Amino acid sequence: MANQTPAPVEKTKVEFSLLQLIPNMLTIAAICAGISAIRFAAEGNFALSVFLITLASILDGMDGRAARYLGSDSKIGAELDSLADFVNFGVAPSLVVYFWGLQDFYRAGWLAVLVFSICCVMRLARFNVDSRTKTTLDDSGYFTGVPSPAGAMLVMLPIYLPYAFGPNVAMPDFLACVYIVLVGWVMISRIPTWSFKSVSFSRSNVTYFLIFFTGFIACLVSFPWATLVICCFAYAGSVLWAVIEFKMAKRKA
Repeated sequence: MANQTPAPVEKTKVEFSLLQLIPNMLTIAAICAGISAIRFAAEGNFALSVFLITLASILDGMDGRAARYLGSDSKIGAELDSLADFVNFGVAPSLVVYFWGLQDFYRAGWLAVLVFSICCVMRLARFNVDSRTKTTLDDSGYFTGVPSPAGAMLVMLPIYLPYAFGPNVAMPDFLACVYIVLVGWVMISRIPTWSFKSVSFSRSNVTYFLIFFTGFIACLVSFPWATLVICCFAYAGSVLWAVIEFKMAKRKA
């Protein structure tokens, strides 16, 4: 009996609605914001560069939640998000700081930029591995090291200071380089930092949080640079407190 060739298997088409593409569109918009921040920094428009990186961090927080809400999680979306984080938070902010004030200190300044960028990509790689292997800190509600969006906002502190308080309080170039490397180090460190994704509020506290959030937005619009400086110091304080709290919890356990 002659061998019969098997009938070809028809491939089913996978279709996505425009609504399901919104998370990837947000990620691509964040990449555009990060790359544009580098361009405007090279042109000397540092205020717009900081705004675009801040916008990229907001979009980064929205795309994952939108994907989960719309049920459009995908492997390509996860990889795209990771690549966007490296561009927006590992490359763009350090280059903005370099163009802003480290070109005269170019050797040490460029070395600090490279160290920060490498630390960011190593932090993202570790986060991806931990997410796939379910390796986390002993207690829930913590990140391992400072997340890349927070690191991006912290590393631009040398820009915030003179805009907020005048050129007399600008960081010396050498101190700015040391600070950039320090921020890179805390990103790849094993210190616990709070995961604000796990923060929840009771119904009685929601009103107070909304009032506080309204005041924060008002300060950010009215006094953007001073508010960013305060946010940097407040976040640094939260990291220190998280380390203390985590160690105390481990001792009790």
